[in-house]
Amino acid sequence: MASPGNGAGGSRNGIGMTSDRTRARMVERLRNEGIRDEVVLAAMNAVPRHIFVDEALAIRAYDDVPLPIGHGQTISQPWVVARMTELARNGRALDAVLEVGTGCGYQTAVLAQLAQTVYTVERIGALVAKARRHLQALKMKNVRLKHGDGSADLGEALELDAIVVSAGATHVPTPLLRHLAPGGRMVIPLSQSGDERGVQRLTVLESAPGGIKEYVLDAVRFVPLLSGLA
Repeated sequence: MASPGNGAGGSRNGIGMTSDRTRARMVERLRNEGIRDEVVLAAMNAVPRHIFVDEALAIRAYDDVPLPIGHGQTISQPWVVARMTELARNGRALDAVLEVGTGCGYQTAVLAQLAQTVYTVERIGALVAKARRHLQALKMKNVRLKHGDGSADLGEALELDAIVVSAGATHVPTPLLRHLAPGGRMVIPLSQSGDERGVQRLTVLESAPGGIKEYVLDAVRFVPLLSGLA
């Protein structure tokens, strides 16, 4: 498992607003906005978000906004990353976690602070290469990154404590649910009947003795979950 400080010293020369103090202010803002899990907050503090965005945008890296990463995709705003991680963790130690939609690797790096192993799948080849560079720069040894279609069956016999889907879905990718261990959780931005166009709700699907329990929570906006490779 990556320690909370693993790789957190990464930085770029000549970029302002990337100091430990700036990251600490972001964490305090997250705490004030309702993130309660101190283990998650420590993970958010450990990961230097500015290395995951283009240099021209690094000055905005710790603002609570999504930012473009190319190929029509975005890096999620810090509050959303923290909230999804908090819901996935649910106060438990995590062994194996799957992330669907690696993007630039930021959510991956946060999960890697908390889990023994993070499996992460991205359908866009150029983003796979970008995420790999970022994660290697932080010396993340517990991440397994794959170019693949995360909305389909993984073709692997994994038992997962959590699945984090980092793209907006119109329906639950049911092939993934069979990988959840007892008590495991999928956290997914899911379109709900009556929501305005482009809005999803963070939805938790929990593997329970009587079947799958569903909890519908915060309104969010994510790029759509697509199938196939690019």
